[in-house]
Amino acid sequence: MSRVSALGAKAALLIVPAVMLAGCANFRPTQQAFAPDEYEQRHPIRLTDTMRHLDIFANGRALDARQQRDLAEFGAEYARSGRGPLMIAAPAGPAGAYGIETIRAALGVKAPVRITHYRGDPAIGASPVRVSFARFGAEVASTCGLWPEDLAGTREAQTWHNRPYHNQGCAYQTMMAAQVADPIDFVRPRPEGRSDVVKRVKDIEALRKDQDPSTQWRKDDAKIKEAQQ
Repeated sequence: MSRVSALGAKAALLIVPAVMLAGCANFRPTQQAFAPDEYEQRHPIRLTDTMRHLDIFANGRALDARQQRDLAEFGAEYARSGRGPLMIAAPAGPAGAYGIETIRAALGVKAPVRITHYRGDPAIGASPVRVSFARFGAEVASTCGLWPEDLAGTREAQTWHNRPYHNQGCAYQTMMAAQVADPIDFVRPRPEGRSDVVKRVKDIEALRKDQDPSTQWRKDDAKIKEAQQ
């Protein structure tokens, strides 16, 4: 074999493995960034200023007892956690002007009020007077109801990892953000309150007597059965 043929054979031996590796690289799944598995990181709760609204249907008449109670509770909530002025958006016309004065009296709070007017549409229905204020609240930073991936049955390699689906925990986080009494509870726990001295002394005495200090809950099954009969 000539020297030229030997060099050609060596070059061919080097090229063939390289071509094979390049071909295998085309079949590798594309690496994609995954969202965190923990739902509290995937759908975090953030603290921010949120708007609180109450729609009142005055329509130029006196408010009924139900709406007066609603306004009183709304005013009390504004006094506890409201920020900035109260905002009242009323339909244009005499009916809206009358409703503003009635609503301000029913709120029962002394606060600056910012009044705006809008043009109602009878085709949509009755035009309410909307009372609003800003307050410190909690909400979920992400959007629920998104399905960027199928749960199963696709050919994408991403579904082979058995990871949590995108919406997992979103509804739970949204519920927690809506029901929390104080948004600061998401940041830090509340300080420990005063202990029940009477209960503590009673438990210590029970321990000294080698008795169970826990509360004993009793129920009379016989009375329950008699009530059912």
